[in-house]
Amino acid sequence: MKQEGWLLDDKKIDYWKFYYNNGSLKKEGSFKANLETKYWYFYANNSVIEKEGHYINGQQYNWWLFYDKNGYVNHKCQLKHNEKNGYCLIYKNQKLVKASKYANGKKIKEWTDFLSFKRENSLNDLK
Repeated sequence: MKQEGWLLDDKKIDYWKFYYNNGSLKKEGSFKANLETKYWYFYANNSVIEKEGHYINGQQYNWWLFYDKNGYVNHKCQLKHNEKNGYCLIYKNQKLVKASKYANGKKIKEWTDFLSFKRENSLNDLK
């Protein structure tokens, strides 16, 4: 099976699952009128999670989490219209090591220590 889900008037709606040729889950999430919506999960061929995040009308929005090959978060970014737009937090060995700020896909600032990041930004922006 390649995919399974619900159709209405030949358009994908509600929850769908997509599979690799080996039968393992590739991605899963909701559709509304053939466009991705709500929260989605993406997996590697070996079933380890690769990324997860929000869609609105087929576009990536809000926080997205990206995982390393062991299933640990290696970075998370705020996206808008499929581009980095807001903060990206970079992790190494499960510890925050760097933060960046983006506007319309372009990096505008980077911090390598939490104190300077905190001094220059409101932590409420990370919600």
